[in-house]
Amino acid sequence: MLWSQDAGNQPTAGNPPSAPLPAQSMSATELAAIPIVPPRTGKSVKKAIFDGRTLNGWDGNSELWSVDRGQIEGRSTGRAASTFLFTKDNYTDFRLTFSSKIVDSENHAGIGFWGTVVPDAENPANKWAIRGPLVAFPVPAMWDYILNKFLRVLYKTNQTVTSQNEWNRVEILARGNRVRCAFNGVETMEWREADPSRIVAGPIGIQLHGWNGSQEARYKDIVVETFPKEDKLLTVKR
Repeated sequence: MLWSQDAGNQPTAGNPPSAPLPAQSMSATELAAIPIVPPRTGKSVKKAIFDGRTLNGWDGNSELWSVDRGQIEGRSTGRAASTFLFTKDNYTDFRLTFSSKIVDSENHAGIGFWGTVVPDAENPANKWAIRGPLVAFPVPAMWDYILNKFLRVLYKTNQTVTSQNEWNRVEILARGNRVRCAFNGVETMEWREADPSRIVAGPIGIQLHGWNGSQEARYKDIVVETFPKEDKLLTVKR
């Protein structure tokens, strides 16, 4: 299912993944009308940003985030606000690969980037919210945490390529103002930031989304490449 978000930032069921909401999708012509901003230059380094044992290099609510069996686990019970575990390092152009699993709910998760860490406006005790774009999964979508609405993306496939409660392999390639994504070896969507001033160096955040019941989100095999050398999705099966 796809999700929409109400004023309380809680997910509700929507359309199946083969039928994206019109508010979420754009045509190739619309995408092409957004000028491409060249990638930034910098040292290209590929590194694991989770050591499999500790949360060194990360910042978030220690009551919700922990390490279990070589995986980052985000877990909450009862009504909970959306929160993130953030890298302490900042990034602009990057390739991020990882696996994620939603264990026991119909919720979704996501990756926040190009933004600033701010307290949740509705729950100031939650210090780990973000103002910036988000790539959501297991169903491909993007959300704008500045304007609190879906970002319109070009969907590259109508295939159902992910499973709700199984491990899903995700690749996010952000170069210049282009963001391209692959799920489980299939290119799924592309988006371009039309306002270059919104592209800022910021942390990468893994999400434990708001939910009304118990939930668990897991992440593993998290690798980032700064200033990627290759302008293509490397996990796509060709």
